[in-house]
Amino acid sequence: MSAKGIFTTGFTVEEVEAIQAKAKAMLLEGKATMSWSDSGTSVSKQLVMPVAEILEECSYALKRLAPEKYSSRTTNTDTPPTSVVAWRLPQ
Repeated sequence: MSAKGIFTTGFTVEEVEAIQAKAKAMLLEGKATMSWSDSGTSVSKQLVMPVAEILEECSYALKRLAPEKYSSRTTNTDTPPTSVVAWRLPQ
């Protein structure tokens, strides 16, 4: 799954943090999908996006909207770690 950046435009850091908190709470409560049944009528309610995708999008957005708070070399998953080895062949 790769974040698309849907929360990076038109959302504030506070709004994204609120979305992230709500998604986390729903995940912890097991409320990603809800179903009710009463007298032969059944209703299902599901989030527009899966909780895992919401959390990934929030993380992506927060790293871009508030990099000083949410980005660091150790937690940045967008770019893999790299190393450079420099050497010369004998002449």
